[in-house]
Amino acid sequence: MDELLTTIRAAGGSNEQLFAKAAEVKEVQKTPRGPILSLDDALETLRSKPDFETLERLLLYLDPDAPGKSNSNINVPNPEAARVVNILVNSTIPDFWANLDEKPQGKARPHPNERAILLRCLSSVGGLGAILARLQTLIASSKEGKGKAGNSDISQHILEMLDIVKYLLKDTKFILKIWNGIRCLAGARPKRTVLWNEFVSIMGGGKLLSTVAEAYDIVKTSRKDIMQSYWIASGNRYCAWVGRSAARMVLDLREDDQDAWKAAAQLLGKSFSLGYMDEIVEQVCSSLLLEDEEQWAKLRALQSQLPAHEQRNFLYSLLRVIGKRHFKSGKASDKDSWWLEDVDVVSGAAALLHGVVGNSESLKENLVVWLTNTWGGGVGEAIGIRRAAIAAIAQDEDTVQEVLEKSLQQFGDKLYIKHTPILHQEVNAQILLLASGYVHRSHPIYLLTLARSSIHLNGVSNRLAASSVRSRFLGMVVGTAISSLIDKPDKIMNFSMEEMDSSEAAWYKSLTGVQDWIGSISSLKTPTTDKLKGSETTSGSTASCAKRPIGSTSKIVRIEEIESDDEDDGLIPYEKPDSDEEDEDDDPTLVQRNKPTAPVYIRDLLSGLRDIENYDRQRLALSTAATLIRRKTNFGTEVSDHDEELAALLTGLNDKYDMENFQEMRLQAMIAILVAQPLKMGQWFSKTFFDGDYSMGQRASILSTLGIGARELAGYKSEDAALTGADPVPEFPSKMLPERLHAIYAAPVSPVDALSKRLETTMIAPMAAEVADKVSGPDVLKVRTFSSRMDVEKRRKKPITNQLAKVVADGFFFPLTGRWWVQLKTYGAKSVYFDPFLLTSYLKTLALILHASGPSTLSLPQMTSEFWDLLLSLRQQSDPAVLEALLFAMLTLLEINEDKRRLAEEHSKELLETQGWVNVVFEASGRGSGGSNSEGERVRVLAASLLMRIREVVEKYQGLLMGEMFDFD
Repeated sequence: MDELLTTIRAAGGSNEQLFAKAAEVKEVQKTPRGPILSLDDALETLRSKPDFETLERLLLYLDPDAPGKSNSNINVPNPEAARVVNILVNSTIPDFWANLDEKPQGKARPHPNERAILLRCLSSVGGLGAILARLQTLIASSKEGKGKAGNSDISQHILEMLDIVKYLLKDTKFILKIWNGIRCLAGARPKRTVLWNEFVSIMGGGKLLSTVAEAYDIVKTSRKDIMQSYWIASGNRYCAWVGRSAARMVLDLREDDQDAWKAAAQLLGKSFSLGYMDEIVEQVCSSLLLEDEEQWAKLRALQSQLPAHEQRNFLYSLLRVIGKRHFKSGKASDKDSWWLEDVDVVSGAAALLHGVVGNSESLKENLVVWLTNTWGGGVGEAIGIRRAAIAAIAQDEDTVQEVLEKSLQQFGDKLYIKHTPILHQEVNAQILLLASGYVHRSHPIYLLTLARSSIHLNGVSNRLAASSVRSRFLGMVVGTAISSLIDKPDKIMNFSMEEMDSSEAAWYKSLTGVQDWIGSISSLKTPTTDKLKGSETTSGSTASCAKRPIGSTSKIVRIEEIESDDEDDGLIPYEKPDSDEEDEDDDPTLVQRNKPTAPVYIRDLLSGLRDIENYDRQRLALSTAATLIRRKTNFGTEVSDHDEELAALLTGLNDKYDMENFQEMRLQAMIAILVAQPLKMGQWFSKTFFDGDYSMGQRASILSTLGIGARELAGYKSEDAALTGADPVPEFPSKMLPERLHAIYAAPVSPVDALSKRLETTMIAPMAAEVADKVSGPDVLKVRTFSSRMDVEKRRKKPITNQLAKVVADGFFFPLTGRWWVQLKTYGAKSVYFDPFLLTSYLKTLALILHASGPSTLSLPQMTSEFWDLLLSLRQQSDPAVLEALLFAMLTLLEINEDKRRLAEEHSKELLETQGWVNVVFEASGRGSGGSNSEGERVRVLAASLLMRIREVVEKYQGLLMGEMFDFD
């Protein structure tokens, strides 16, 4: 037979193809038709390329749920089972997966669940390992064969493996089944431990998530027709599944099964390192407690098996989840009973925290640390989370007194007042006043003693002596509030200041009267339910609006007849055209009868932006968004009612259709929202930048919105119009690539970078002119004509109204700097915000906001202190782009502070530290090579300019700095 095969020749075919066909026929003839009695028989059957009927019999034999599988269970770890699983994954699935569970034409299938059986065969640690190995092989092949014709076949195989992983993890009992399988089928305890450690490494260590995410990214890149999304490739959704599955496992465990509890805690603790701890903790608590309040014992048992540091992280993550999911920041109210509006939610959150902390002294101490630390207390979150945390420990008088004493010591510390972001100081003041109310009701003598002590008196004095207006305000509010608790009405502290009569001051004073209690966690279900109902109502109203015919709306037009004495008989009318070119096209497929109309209301704008399947409607909505928002700002409450929803939709909007000027139109709409509600939306954008689940490009657009919106509020709208796309300027004719190629190869320039470079030139130009002026000769020889002075006066800009100064501190600057320190404390230098691109945009945005606020802003001293501390903390950064941003920000800082004497008195150490660091940067940049446009040269120019500004201050006020110089040296 072999000799015959070697002599065959056929036109249009090759020897290799004929050999392959002959070998395939030979293998099919060798397919065993006998019974399958062992794993060795199954292995031999799989190697012989079975037909469909043989595969059915094979799967029925391998089914782990079939009776009598004690000796031939494929999920038992042994060499034979591993080889069978390997062939199933690498050969059987590519050949038969698409045809499984499909009924052949004219035949009945006695066992139509082959896919389910195959998935059960892979539901083991070995099965997951084989799937991961297969995916990694396909990923490597795809990278090697990138751009080749066979790459689409690899993508199809990857999709099949992703489907299998998705089907395997569809069941929330998957982890429990794996554990039961390991415990029942494995022999000795060391063997079970090794298997479970491997499973934890795959599921909780990130092996599965990273491999699946990389594979899905390859599929999306190579095949544009893939519209299906895989939740297993999304980090937050995958971690939420891990949390639900771990909770489901815990629900079925016995209290005396210590090995199972340790295994569940091991998986949970390992999954915390995936980066989505909040999602895991939220799902664990909601699955165990919100569905059944009787599961406290199981949650405490699970938590007790975690290491001490993971228990602390669990508690802090739960505090973040409660603050974000159940409390919404609101404006300060002067009503004494404002806290009763959400008292049920606060009591439910207090019950959850009290149940998690329980009688654990370490967790109770961690909660005290969270309340009293400089980075804790839920900075940036609503006060409800702080009320819930204090209510959770209110029954322990000693703990509440400890919170009060530590908060009071921190509140009056000079270094804390000078260097801590004001957002953190406000949180500290709120916790201090809340704790004061509880202590006053339970132990008034202790509060009286503490208020008469030097800690409180010196603290208020230090506050009143601070240079920051906000720090002085907090000192007056806290002093007055505590005095009202311990002093008689005629001896209450009274500062007789205008700001003490404001609604915010009244709100702070009312914190001592807040009295929350531990309620039921069932009240935490209400916000989620209401949210779901609200979304359903919104979607229903949107759908009804979409279905409403356009002609149903009527528009009343007033027609006026203007009478004139003049006769128009002499006018010659135009002739009617013979034909209309637009009507000559009779092709009905080219006629668009349902043309979208421009949105008139904000709800129509939201509906148009959400319609991602309709290009014309989405583009029309996006192009008119900024104009509509500005027109509706002072007309009704449409914008204020939908501002956060509209901002979130625009921030997360993707350019699906590659629209022209997409980024400019979206940025203009976001700026319009910010300008409409500067205080509220400034805080919202700042919070979203740090806490939102957005890409780096979307976070950069948020920074552009804050920076350019702040400048518009300051009166620079007309100057920035050309850079932001509000008033595009036609480019000068030049040798440019075609538009499509130019968009690909041209370096993108963000509006923040363009504004910073222009501002940089504006600050450096006077210094350069001053140096040139000194070189040109003595002042006595210089003559300035009277006419030139008049020209200078004409060119001088008129003063403009700076609306930003009123809201820059609370709405823009302090939320950005305060949350920066929270992120730095939580994630360290590994945070995504230390990426050079994002860090550069962040620093330039803060500099632009500071410059736009002007030198007369009341909060400038506190803003200067916070910004300077932030900049000095980043001195170790070596990236040229970050160095340039640092130097630009420091130059802006010195430029905007016109009172140089105050800088020398209050920031002498920072001034000298900056001088020493800039000297090092200037010398290091001089050793580099490059042209005048290189990054190193720009860094050198900025460093030289900054040194000149610092030396001006040092030389003028060297007497004040003399003592600091000795200390610094």
